[in-house]
Amino acid sequence: MEIPSKFDAKGVESKWYAFWQENNFFKSIPDEREPYTIVIPPPNVTGVLHMGHMLNNSLQDIIIRRARMLGFNACWVPGTDHASIATEAKVVAKLKAEGIDKSALTREAFLNHAWEWTHEYGGVIFEQLKKLGCSCDWDRTKFTLDPEMTESVLQVFEKLYNDGHIYRGYRMVNWDPEAQTTLSDEEVLYEEKDGNLYHISYQIVDSDQHVIIATTRPETLLGDTAICVHPEDERYFHLKGKKVRVPLTDRVIPIIQDDYVAMDFGTGCLKVTPAHDQNDKILGEKHKLEVIDIFNADGTLNEHGGKYQDLDRFKARKIIAKDLEAQNLLIKKEPHKHKVGISERTKAVIEPRLSDQWFLKMKELSRPAIDAVLNSNDIELLPEKFKNTYRHWMENIRDWNISRQLWWGQRIPAYYFGKGKEDFVVALNKDKALEKAKEKSGNYDLNLEDLKQDEDVLDTWFSSWLWPISVFDGIRHPENKEIQYYYPTQDLVTGPDILFFWVARMIMSGYAFRDEKPFSKVYLTGLVRDKKGRKMSKQLGNSPDALKLIEDYGADAVRVGLMLSSAAGNDLLFDESLCQQGKNFANKIWNAYRLIEGWEIDESRQASKASEEALEWYENHFQKTLAWVDENFEKYRISDALMSIYKLLWDDFCSWLLELIKPEYGQPIDRQSYDKVIALFESNLRILHPFMPFLTEELWHFIADRKPKEALTVASWPKPKNFNEKLLANFELAQQIIGGIRNFRKEKNISYKESVVLYINTEASTFSFESSLMKLGGVSELNFTAPPEDLVGGSFRILNLELFIPTQAAEDPEAEKEKLITELNYTRGFLASVEKKLSNERFVANAPEKVIELERKKAADAKEKISLLEKNLESL
Repeated sequence: MEIPSKFDAKGVESKWYAFWQENNFFKSIPDEREPYTIVIPPPNVTGVLHMGHMLNNSLQDIIIRRARMLGFNACWVPGTDHASIATEAKVVAKLKAEGIDKSALTREAFLNHAWEWTHEYGGVIFEQLKKLGCSCDWDRTKFTLDPEMTESVLQVFEKLYNDGHIYRGYRMVNWDPEAQTTLSDEEVLYEEKDGNLYHISYQIVDSDQHVIIATTRPETLLGDTAICVHPEDERYFHLKGKKVRVPLTDRVIPIIQDDYVAMDFGTGCLKVTPAHDQNDKILGEKHKLEVIDIFNADGTLNEHGGKYQDLDRFKARKIIAKDLEAQNLLIKKEPHKHKVGISERTKAVIEPRLSDQWFLKMKELSRPAIDAVLNSNDIELLPEKFKNTYRHWMENIRDWNISRQLWWGQRIPAYYFGKGKEDFVVALNKDKALEKAKEKSGNYDLNLEDLKQDEDVLDTWFSSWLWPISVFDGIRHPENKEIQYYYPTQDLVTGPDILFFWVARMIMSGYAFRDEKPFSKVYLTGLVRDKKGRKMSKQLGNSPDALKLIEDYGADAVRVGLMLSSAAGNDLLFDESLCQQGKNFANKIWNAYRLIEGWEIDESRQASKASEEALEWYENHFQKTLAWVDENFEKYRISDALMSIYKLLWDDFCSWLLELIKPEYGQPIDRQSYDKVIALFESNLRILHPFMPFLTEELWHFIADRKPKEALTVASWPKPKNFNEKLLANFELAQQIIGGIRNFRKEKNISYKESVVLYINTEASTFSFESSLMKLGGVSELNFTAPPEDLVGGSFRILNLELFIPTQAAEDPEAEKEKLITELNYTRGFLASVEKKLSNERFVANAPEKVIELERKKAADAKEKISLLEKNLESL
């Protein structure tokens, strides 16, 4: 079958993806092979493909495709996350646009709308991942709200509660007024904001005196229940036992004393608002102060706000500041930068709020997870720098607030049967709850109608922390064949922003419920930034449409473009021109095969010496590159692996090997050389396949008519073999000499069609690849001797060799002298830098022996070249 003149990415991609799926090449079932398992970081169920997904999933696909070719039973499990806050917010917005308010709906009616939304938009991202070439086992697709997944989550909640790890507590929590739910500490981002510091006057009761309080939040004075000073602060000794009037109200509150107050900070007077600050709450409990919550769930002021009731908190702040100023109670207002808690999801300013919530104790659960990453190294974090971040989080871990005031998610399996604090039970379902409630209360007349299930749902992360176990049903059925075979998984590829949210918690759950790590290696990708280093966002308009990139350049080209993106720390600087580079690379490989396929074969023809040399060199060079690629894969330097393959194909295969074995125009090629170059091209395709699956599969089937089971996607990865380093070094010298000849031609304006005579001042026995040098250098006669003294021409140097090419015009002595002096000065500078490195004791003590040997060889070669240059200068 004749190969088309151009590579049609679009047609090829749909054809081969359908072929792979029809033949179940991505399907995995337990067998006698060693498994290689990756679980996908589940994207939001209604999410669409963005650049972060493209990077993350390209990496996973590259790793899993190579594992498949290495003979592992490769299993890549896809799935989506129900994303409580994000999904509920989208459904609420949709309903609002239709004139429906969530509060007007029953829970069941709202959930029907949420499921409709999920069924309509859910799974779109899977089709997009298929366009990217992702080789997931789609039959294993999971959703965190699937019935069996939900049962696993509830079972874990019950177990942790029964073991005393989960408790219900009245605590200060992070409240998101927009989503109207609590958030865990990890879901709160802290940003520096411009604000104001308000100095407010509080009048002492039965006195003309005042105390001055500084605050960034004047609206919270409506919830003040005390003023606190340090007991040893002499300035305020006279205030002991006194009271103050809260500005803008009729309330009178006490002045209390506590050494918590810093005397040297601000005025040394602190307003105490127990309902809206964690430290104030502690003070309030210690001094038995009243707790006044002034906010509604949506961040507006409630009945305790007096005339400011129903105003948004920020609007109330401005009006209260004006009212204080009008009554001469605002002493001054000054600009003030301070850190403000922001909801990671909605970007709303977080409100500290007292609330009954469910918490999970983390200290005990975190111990094996700390040991696995920081001590025993059972789990590797790559890059290693993230170990410090992990250490900081894990050693400062706090109890996890796992309840959310939402409807979309797994409903907390707690059932209330009375008004007492402990009048509840935890059970998997209502029937089991009734049995427990009867036993706990001693009231055997209770019925199902007497039970009221907790209104809250569990934090989404409480389902996804079980992901590597629950996708194999390892919670409900811990001894099942799948969990025994696939768990622990091998690699996790994810972003460092969820190192604690998800990764650390999965490690904790792995040891808690399987007594085993969930994965061996965690590869943490960075953010995809634009070429200026800016984070990609809709606001900046610098985030390309992921699907349009695939449409314009092809999936293979986009994958290559992402892998070629230059590193900026751990982040990637993405430039769309890299996708064009990927497309050019695809065309280069396509045209290379078209060139080979176009050669006529002469069965009786013998291989030329240049072909034999070139093929022997490339076989060795391929093996050296393969070793480097394998090493980079082991170290998760995936971009470095691609760069090696890119250079191998573009430079070494196309620019050197094909040029050396290419027959003269109109001439046939011998069978031996043709078969060998095809075999080498197939090896190239094998190691390129994980990166460019569509192009390589297409070419693989053009080379030969193959059965489905012979498809490249299930072909074997090349086996590493020994290679000849000396042979490779000799060819590298020949390449440098060819480069020198080409430069000489340019300088002397000698046509490439005109052959030249070459003199090299070395013995023939010490040189190899003569035929290759003569073919690509356009050399008609090669002499391993110094040229006759009266011969007119020019010279150049490669390493410690001097080369001479006769020309019709004599070399200008002054120009030659200037050239030699420039080269001599450069070589002396190079030698000085190498010797400086070798004189560094720390370098010599820590560098591998091979590196030190290489540096010493560089120094020796430089000295030899300096000697040669000095000798040439002297002769001039």
